[in-house]
This record gives sequence, structure tokens and C-alpha cells, in this order.
Amino acid sequence: MAAAYRCFSPLVYTLALRAMQDRAAAADITQDVFVRAWRFRDSFDPNSGAVPAWILGISKNVILDGLSARNTQHRLVVQTGANAEAGDTRHQDVDTITDRVVLGTELELLGEPQKSILRLAFYEDMTHQQIAARLDIPLGTVKSHIRRSLIHLRDRLGTWNAAS
Repeated sequence: MAAAYRCFSPLVYTLALRAMQDRAAAADITQDVFVRAWRFRDSFDPNSGAVPAWILGISKNVILDGLSARNTQHRLVVQTGANAEAGDTRHQDVDTITDRVVLGTELELLGEPQKSILRLAFYEDMTHQQIAARLDIPLGTVKSHIRRSLIHLRDRLGTWNAAS
């Protein structure tokens, strides 16, 4: 396995780097490929193919897993209203993304019209008057919904933060 690593790790790293366009992710993938190769070494059959083909097959699967995980994370960021430009998502703090996912989930639990009102207020940066006009509801009602919803979210998120 050591000889296979010395021989094929540069190739695996290059393939992973081209696919992921991230050096840290490529290094992680390279490590994962050889860990999987070691774990499943008993499944290698020299009669079915050569070591390079076996290593490249594992590489393909690990790279696809990495791309899938990155796409899933990207979708979560987009759904929570975060800046989803490819260059920006790589630099966002994991806690910030987690908080946005939790907040998005909590907003979904609010129900209507509270959910729509808070989305307009925070994601579209609309004033109370603009929200009232857009949703055709009284200004006082908008203010009341925002206040009650924020209290509810504070209580729910406080409980969530205490549990994490």
C-alpha cells in the first residue's frame, strides 16, 4: 500500500484538485482514497484489473462523494438566504452557515403570515410599511407579528444554542 501511495497519490491529488478546485479538499480526498483502499484491500482482485485502475475507481467514487457533499452544502446555503457565490461560500464560517440553516428551519415552523413577514423584513430588507403594503395587511398587524415572532425565535434559538 505504501508503494501504491507513493506512485499514485500525485495522480489522485491532481484529479481531486481539478474536480474540487480546492487544495484542502483535494488533500482530504487523496487521504480518503488510500484509507478506503487499505480498508477494502481484501476486495482487490488482480485477475479483474490492475492496481492503478482499482485506485482510480476508488478515486472517482470519493471525488463524486466530495462534489455531492459540496453541492448539498451549497443548496443549504442558498435555501437559507446566504450569499451563494462559489468563492464566498468556501470562506464562510461553519457556525454562520449552521445558524442560517437553523434559522431557516425555525422560520418554516412559524407558519403564515409570520414566515412571510420575517422573510420580507430580514432577507429582502423591507420596512414595516413596505411589508404592510405588499401583503395588504395593517401596519400594526405587521409590527405585532414581527414582535411576537422575534420573541418566539429568541426563545426557540436560545433553547437550541443551550443544547448545542
